Amino acid sequence: MSGAGEAAFIAAVKPLVDAVGGELIPPDEAGPDDVVLPWEGAAAVAVRLPRLADSLDHILAAPERREGMPPAEPDRKAKQEIVRGLEARGAFVVRHGVETVASAPGVSRFTV
Repeated sequence: MSGAGEAAFIAAVKPLVDAVGGELIPPDEAGPDDVVLPWEGAAAVAVRLPRLADSLDHILAAPERREGMPPAEPDRKAKQEIVRGLEARGAFVVRHGVETVASAPGVSRFTV
């Protein structure tokens, strides 16, 4: 990785990679499941996407990163909004997703 333009490109994609729970790695360390991002005709950086199991943990941590508080602290209405957002992001399609989501804000799976 070199050049000011390339560094700006990498800085620009970093928030997106962080939001999906990925990791930026040098392109020469990319594996077959990594996504290599080109810039001006050359590989600038590679993105290692999270494993599905890690994705749910990352989704659960998103409200805390965004709101600045753990999921157990918000009031009932805020917890409902958090659960709706998690549902919209697909948190319940993974095995035991409901139970995992319920444990984060400290509610029962039936409440979720």
